[in-house]
Parts: sequence; C-alpha cells; structure tokens
Amino acid sequence: MSTTPSIDQLKRAITISEQIQKLESELASILGASAKVSAPAKVAAAAAKPGRRRRGLSAEGRARIAAAQKARWAKVKGAAAPAAPAAASKPAGKRKGKRNLSPEARARIVAAVKRRWAKAKKGK
Repeated sequence: MSTTPSIDQLKRAITISEQIQKLESELASILGASAKVSAPAKVAAAAAKPGRRRRGLSAEGRARIAAAQKARWAKVKGAAAPAAPAAASKPAGKRKGKRNLSPEARARIVAAVKRRWAKAKKGK
C-alpha cells in the first residue's frame, strides 16, 4: 500500500532534485562534455567497489595464453609443439577410456561391500 507524499515531502524532493542537477552540471563542467548523466553513476560505482573493476582480455592476449598452455602440455607429454588441433591428432586405434578392473579385484570389492552392509544391518 503506497501512501501519497505530503506537500512538505514534495517540496523537499524538489529541493534535492535541484541540488542533484546543480551538482551534475558542476561535475560536467569539471570533467568536460563526456560527463553527462552517466558520469555520476560511473563515479559512484567506482567509489562503491574500489579495486573490483573487471578487466577484459583481448583476443590476442587470450591466444597468447592458449598457445603458452598448449606448449606447456606438449612439453609435459613429451611431444613437440602441437601443429594441429587435438581432435585431429588423435590416433585412430583403441580409444583410451575407462579403466577395467580384473575379476579378482572386483570380487574383493564386492565382498568388502557385502561385509560392510552385513555389519550395518547387524548394528540396527
């Protein structure tokens, strides 16, 4: 439920609005023509979060970082710098996927799980 402002509140609002316009024009005269209505918002935002300005990264910078990372990985893997994309350089043979457990290892794991569940059910 909104209440209508009183005459005194409206007069005070007009006074504050005039003060804001006066300060904006003073700021525009100090900073030049580029400081129109958006300048106070930028100044306020910069003052509210000092040191939190988000910086962009150019495409060239991103490319340099990517190339350096690829070179590091190539060095780790023992290959020369990659000449082609990773998808094109995959061998056509067997795909490296999930590792397989031996039947003995799987049987040991299953037995251990069954023992744990038996112990848990016995404790109830």
